[in-house]
Amino acid sequence: MTHVVAEPCFNCKYTDCVTVCPVECFYEGEAMLFIHPDECIDCEACVPECPPLAIFHQDNLPEQWADYTALNAEMAPNCPVITERHDPMGPPIHK
Repeated sequence: MTHVVAEPCFNCKYTDCVTVCPVECFYEGEAMLFIHPDECIDCEACVPECPPLAIFHQDNLPEQWADYTALNAEMAPNCPVITERHDPMGPPIHK
């Protein structure tokens, strides 16, 4: 199983989560972060570090964001890995 970055990260891109990831499974896209499903070890360290509450275990992903499981799997291998905190793009979007 894996964790998924969902829609609240879009155009927000807080990176606090990447600094606690023990396996460096976060990847940085243009407008949001992605978790590589084959690299995530399901440790949940990233979940409490996400200010916009955008990270979910795939089994608990809200139905309206179900497509984000496939999006993370598709986009992570095509983006650079991110391991250091950067300034966010904007304020967190809570849904």
